[in-house]
Amino acid sequence: MIPRILGLVTAAVLLLPGIARAIDIQEVTSPGGIQAWLVKDDSIPFVAIDVWFNGGASLDAPGKRGAIHLMTGLLEEGAGDMDARAFAEAVEGLAASFAFDVYRDALTVSARMLTENRDEAADLLRAALVAPRFDEDAVERVRGQVLSIIDGDARDPDEIASQTFNALTWGEHPYGSPLEGTRESVGALTRDDLAEAHRAVLARDRVIVGAAGDITAEELGLLVDRILGDLPETGAPMPGMADYQLPPGTTVVEFPSPQSVALFGHEGIARDDPDFFPAFVLNQILGGGGFRSRLMQEVRVERGLTYGVYSFLGLSEYGQTLGGRFSSSNDLVAEAIEVIRAEWTDLAENGVTDEELEAAQRYLTGAYPLRFDGNGRIAGILAGMQADGMPVDYIATRNDRVDAVTAEDVRRVAGRLLQPENLHFVVVGRPEGLEPSN
Repeated sequence: MIPRILGLVTAAVLLLPGIARAIDIQEVTSPGGIQAWLVKDDSIPFVAIDVWFNGGASLDAPGKRGAIHLMTGLLEEGAGDMDARAFAEAVEGLAASFAFDVYRDALTVSARMLTENRDEAADLLRAALVAPRFDEDAVERVRGQVLSIIDGDARDPDEIASQTFNALTWGEHPYGSPLEGTRESVGALTRDDLAEAHRAVLARDRVIVGAAGDITAEELGLLVDRILGDLPETGAPMPGMADYQLPPGTTVVEFPSPQSVALFGHEGIARDDPDFFPAFVLNQILGGGGFRSRLMQEVRVERGLTYGVYSFLGLSEYGQTLGGRFSSSNDLVAEAIEVIRAEWTDLAENGVTDEELEAAQRYLTGAYPLRFDGNGRIAGILAGMQADGMPVDYIATRNDRVDAVTAEDVRRVAGRLLQPENLHFVVVGRPEGLEPSN
C-alpha cells in the first residue's frame, strides 16, 4: 500500500440538486491507521461522528445468542470510574449525545458533540467503548428490559412473522434467530459472556468512521485515534455466508386475531451485483413506490384487499432476499396472495412500461438529495457507504446510474430475479381458505 500522510487523501466534490452547498467528502487516515470519511461544515460549532463495527450481532458466540445485543445496551451504563448515573450526568453536562445500536451486520455508534467540548466528549465515548463497567445492577436492569422486549415480540404478529420467516430461511446461521436472543439464552448470560461479546465485535479491524461538521481532516484523525486507538486490533471471525433454505409454499402460524399478517419472499440480489440498479428500480415499481407501485394498485386500490402492501430488497451482508409484507382480514388473505403471485409473474414475464420506469426514476432521483438534511444524517450516510463498499464518488454518480436503467434492463433483471414459483408466504393469524404447505 502506498504510504499515506495524515489528513486529506482524496476529495470528491459532489453537488446534488436541492442541496445548497457542495458535499466535499475527504478521505482521512489517522496517525494510528484508522480510515474515515469527512464532510467538513463549520457553519455551526458542532460535529457528528458515526462509528460502525462490521459483524454486529452475527458475531454472538455459539450458545450465547443475545450477548452482543445486551452488551450494546450496557455501553452507556457506566464506564471507567463512572457508574451509570455519573456517566449520564457527564455526557449531559457536555451537551453531547451518544446512541448505541446493534443490527445483524453492524454495531453502530452515533456521537454528537459541540466543538468546544469535543475532546472531553471524545474521552467519554472512548471510555464507553474501551472500558465499559458491566456493573451487576446495570446488567440486571438492562437484562430485564431485553426480556420485556422478547416477551412483547412473542405477542406481536409482525415479529412472529419475521422470526418464523428468518428461521425457515436461514436455519442455524445467526440470521435465523432474533438478535435479542431468547428468554433462556439471555437469562443465562454472565458478565464474562458480555466481556467476550465486547472483545468479539469492538475491534479496529472492522471499524468504519463517517464524520460531518466543524472539524478538519487533521483534527478528525487525532480524534478518531483518541476514541478508538485503545481497542483491540482484531475481533471474532466474521460469519460465513448464510445458506438459503426456504422452499416454495405457505406457512401458517395460528394467532387469535381478526386479521392476518403475511411476510413473503424468495432469494434476492447482492448490493455489489452488476444488476443491482435495475433490481433497485424494479423493486420501486413492484412494491417499493407507495401508491404508485404495482402491488399497491392491484391489491389495495383495485380490489380493496389490504390497507397496505410493499416489497423490499433484503440486503444483508451474508444472505439476500426479495420480499414483501401485508396485512388483511382473515377472509381476504388467500385472495391477496393470489394477486401478489399474479403480479410477480406478470412483471417476470412482461417487464414494465416506459411510464412506470420514468415515474420510478423521477422519484428515486428526486428523493435522494433530501437525505442530506443535516450533519448527523450525513455522518451516517458516509459510514453506510463504506459498509456497503461504495466508492467515494457514489453520491455524485448514484442518480446517473438510476437514470441509466432502461426498460429492457428491468425486463431482463425481472426475468432473472422474480421467481413466482419460489415465493414462500408466512401468514400469522387465522386465514380462511388458505392451505398451508407446512
